[in-house]
Amino acid sequence: MDSKDQEYNVGEKPAYGSDESPIHDHRVGIAKEEAIAEATDIYGSAADAEHYGYVRRGLKSRHIQFIALGGTIGTGLFLGIGSAFTRAGPLSTLLGYTLTGAFIFMMMQCLGEMATWLPLPGSIPQFAARYVDDALGFAVGWNNWYASSITLCAEISAASVVIQYWEGAQNINVAAWISIIIVLIICLNIFAVSIYGEAEFVFASIKIITIIGLLMMAFIVDLGGNPHHDRLGFRYWKSPHSPMLEYDSTGNTGRFLGLFSVFVNAAFSYGGVELVAVAAGEAENPRKNIPKAVKRVFWRILFFYCLGTLAIGVLVAADDDQLLSALDEDAPGAAASPWVIGIQNAGIPALPSIINAVILTSATSSGNAFLYTGSRYLFALAQNGQAPRFLLKCSKAGVPVWCVLITASISGLTYLSVSSGGPATAFGWFNNLTTVASLFTWSSICVAYIKFHAALKAQGVDRNTLIFKSPMQPYLAWISLAFFVIIILFNGFDVFVGESHSHWDVSSFLAAYIGIPIFFTLYGFWKIFKRTKLQHPADADITSGKAALDAEVWPEQNPRNIVEKIWFWIA
Repeated sequence: MDSKDQEYNVGEKPAYGSDESPIHDHRVGIAKEEAIAEATDIYGSAADAEHYGYVRRGLKSRHIQFIALGGTIGTGLFLGIGSAFTRAGPLSTLLGYTLTGAFIFMMMQCLGEMATWLPLPGSIPQFAARYVDDALGFAVGWNNWYASSITLCAEISAASVVIQYWEGAQNINVAAWISIIIVLIICLNIFAVSIYGEAEFVFASIKIITIIGLLMMAFIVDLGGNPHHDRLGFRYWKSPHSPMLEYDSTGNTGRFLGLFSVFVNAAFSYGGVELVAVAAGEAENPRKNIPKAVKRVFWRILFFYCLGTLAIGVLVAADDDQLLSALDEDAPGAAASPWVIGIQNAGIPALPSIINAVILTSATSSGNAFLYTGSRYLFALAQNGQAPRFLLKCSKAGVPVWCVLITASISGLTYLSVSSGGPATAFGWFNNLTTVASLFTWSSICVAYIKFHAALKAQGVDRNTLIFKSPMQPYLAWISLAFFVIIILFNGFDVFVGESHSHWDVSSFLAAYIGIPIFFTLYGFWKIFKRTKLQHPADADITSGKAALDAEVWPEQNPRNIVEKIWFWIA
């Protein structure tokens, strides 16, 4: 590795080579005294800081931007969207993903402002503890770790489903595929954060290119550019089809329930969107790169999810027999994807295996991302004194090794899919369990921002001086919080209402609501055990750790030609 790419531990100054290319970041190191002072705040003494080590800013601008663009595009967009589509129809699916995406964007504006002000490793539980209540930080941190760990299982399970699409792979035990994927993901996380960043850069690039290709293909096919020369238009939105299907009831009530079911499905698909803020503590030049990545969340939602759901709606009917049978029979991989069904109906034979390979890389990429996220949440909990102190131990490369290994150990739950009705069934369980956990994470971000906003005002900080100032606050935080709470309370509505449910379904009820008592038990335990109090805005800690970041100087990069201008715009 060139010296310009090396990172530093607490108390060390980075040394860089003389490469003049503006493609590379050149940084003036943080002052040694400031680094030791900030580390002492976290670990209690400079000696402990040297003993445990610390994470490093090894994620470059292009890593952060591509993590933001494609880091959480997993099975939700390619596979999970199929079940929502068949329940609700094309218009309800489009509206559901678009509306949910709008509230997600509001939440990300809140998180972006906090993460730019103070970019910390696994920042969300630290924000909740500093600005709201130490007990909320405890609950959010462990809830996020649990959610990331279970989502890791969901993505590994999905990947093992996808692999079985190919005929030869079906002859190999599912446990073998699960083991291979787990080992791969651990290797991408355990050595250095830059390796994780490079892997996500490659994975995200593949997904982005594929989505762009699929959207172009859908547009061409829809206009008649297919082997059948059949112009599809919006035929699947018209009679005898319906743009808004009835679900669990009839009439307008059924159509509304269909739309609401999409909100729940979209919450799983958008899960992990906050990853870019979790990575802020290991990002180079976070004051520039984090706002840039957060702003691009809007385009990611619009381009990938909104246009993606629209494309599916024109390619295939919600009541297509192939799609319904594939979902009912838990067909492996691309066979259950509405994208592939639409491609097959258009008479294009070569694409399904290609799409299946992309779905496999997407699932592996998301698993990789959630192992990283879960380990950093665990690291943040240890920093807050809410997890065992040995978890602070970092390798010489700046990786919190125990956090990575303990989080990875939870992936062993994926082996339950081998003997519990298959990986497709297990994927459904993990899907339900993680949705509510993600909603609690987003709700906590909104609550933390509301208190952060009040703390800035109480402590005389003019928001106009902030590097990243989110608009219309704190109203956006309140609006998005209300939406997330509604979804949490009613995500299991089909257990209670609907013509298709004539008896109590215990497993569905538990999958929908077990996350609520888990979260409040965590909050209550720490509240009682530590007797924590709500933070008053005037006393909230909005400055610890900020001096070290303020001491860093990140020189501007000036593009020398058109190629570098394009690259700097992308990354």
